[in-house]
Amino acid sequence: MRLTFLGTGTSMGVPVIGCECAVCTSPDPQNKRLRTSALLEADGRAILFDAGPDLRQQALAAGIRRVDAVLLTHAHADHIFGLDDLRPLNFAQRAAIPLYGTANTLAMVRERFGYAFVNSSEGSTRPALELVEIQSSVPFDIGTITIIPFDVQHGSWTITGFRIGRLGYVTDASSLPAASLAELRDLDVLVLNALRHAPHPTHFSLDEACAVVADLRPRQALLVHMTHDVEHASVDAGLPAPVHLAYDGQVVEIRDA
Repeated sequence: MRLTFLGTGTSMGVPVIGCECAVCTSPDPQNKRLRTSALLEADGRAILFDAGPDLRQQALAAGIRRVDAVLLTHAHADHIFGLDDLRPLNFAQRAAIPLYGTANTLAMVRERFGYAFVNSSEGSTRPALELVEIQSSVPFDIGTITIIPFDVQHGSWTITGFRIGRLGYVTDASSLPAASLAELRDLDVLVLNALRHAPHPTHFSLDEACAVVADLRPRQALLVHMTHDVEHASVDAGLPAPVHLAYDGQVVEIRDA
């Protein structure tokens, strides 16, 4: 399996509009962070984790030619507002693209992108999206790829994390239930959010994320969904093994389960 980080930033991205802090004005490309998303390529399929408002830019940068499915963690704007940019892939693939999410997530997608779900004539320029409901702890397959969804607490919201083989993908977490922690044992790669140094009510801080990693003991942990409070080089150098900050464009190979 091959995982490409399309974006590693929080909801405002980095640089933040109007900000002149050291990170926002840094020449280091690893301090440039689009909204968090990733592309998994496995067994001839391309699976997208979330579709935020930077999707067009991300897809062009990564050379994405097809998307076979989108796994939605939740329906906040920075995770779904790029769904309309799937349209060119609809046209190229001549097929609807399935979106996998919980009933709550899919209901919000239908509400916000209602125009994509009305009857239309041939030649319509609307995105073609197929909503596929999933349930926590109930595995499902995309081709030969088995995916296990599980609950993640994002403040008062219950959202979704995913395990695929030896990959675990969690973003926007403020806590993980015991059953979800159990799904994240024996990983080669754990992707986990770490917003900033200071505590936050709806996201893990860097220290909290590192504590989760110390408990789960994956072979590698890569942190995402970071604000402009996190300077890549200096923070990455101070993290305990096996933790590193992910960066936009990073590619990671993950062995099959």
